[in-house]
Amino acid sequence: MTADSTLPSDMAPQLNSRAATRAQGVRRFKWTVLSPLIALMVFILLPAFVLQGYFSFFSFSIFDAGDDTSFLSYFRASEWVGLDLWKDALTDDKFGFAIIRSLLFAVGVTVGCFVIGFALALLMYRPFRGQGFYYIFFILPMLTVPIVIAYTGEMILYQNGPLNDIIGMVTGTRSDAQFLYKQEVALTTIAAMEIWNWTPFSFIIMMAGLASLPKEPQEAAQILGASKWRIFWEVQLPLLRPVILLALILRFLESMAEFPKTWGLLQGGPGSATETIPVYIFITAWQFFDISYGAVLSYLVLFMMMAIVMSAIWLLRREKKSLDAMYETKPQEG
Repeated sequence: MTADSTLPSDMAPQLNSRAATRAQGVRRFKWTVLSPLIALMVFILLPAFVLQGYFSFFSFSIFDAGDDTSFLSYFRASEWVGLDLWKDALTDDKFGFAIIRSLLFAVGVTVGCFVIGFALALLMYRPFRGQGFYYIFFILPMLTVPIVIAYTGEMILYQNGPLNDIIGMVTGTRSDAQFLYKQEVALTTIAAMEIWNWTPFSFIIMMAGLASLPKEPQEAAQILGASKWRIFWEVQLPLLRPVILLALILRFLESMAEFPKTWGLLQGGPGSATETIPVYIFITAWQFFDISYGAVLSYLVLFMMMAIVMSAIWLLRREKKSLDAMYETKPQEG
């Protein structure tokens, strides 16, 4: 006999009414949360997206409008060029080098943030006295405004700044290292600042992942006599693969869009050593006022990032299926 069959017949309509009310409340909550986002996309992002698409096929510079500052002047001053700007962008050497710099920067920062953040998480995830103090201390860099980091870094890394003084005192020789104004090390210097700024992000994600690991597989491995290293390598690490992948993907995507520190420090210099994708597009659109070409570059970057995001989603789904299969238990046949 089931539990439902023991209920009086007059209670069934009440239960159905409660279920309908609950479902209606869930739908109302979803629309309450999604409505501002939908309104933002429809009334702000979508018009800008369409206007950007228009200018990607019509050559326009802000200087072409002349003295006419009305909105329609932008359309009257534009000239149909079709796919010419797209062809120029695909063969633009400076844009290609900007992509390479951004990819190298993002990979280096992602690996640096993950390695340091994961190491700190392994040291911190087990409770100990004073853990809260260290936790706050480790996440403080993430709470610092990026432009403040840029200006503070400029003061510290200046040729006659405190870092060179400290190096000189330690080595006993005068240090005149140019961390910012030498092309070979400028991008690496900004990457080091980015790692310091965003290592807490990876630290928090990995802390959450380690704290959510099931205890049973680790206890079983301990009973079988496995060492701590073997438990970590063969039990914890496989279970953490989806979390690790998520931390790497999120950090990589954010690193590709890094702009405040690069622009605040060097504005793409020295030369073009730190001219990453965001910096190159900003210079094209807002310093050279080539709106149409900047729109094309933005679309190409959008397509590239969409491909990366779709690949990341596929990897995350594959890892989730793998993890589900690990926990899947077959029903025992009686």
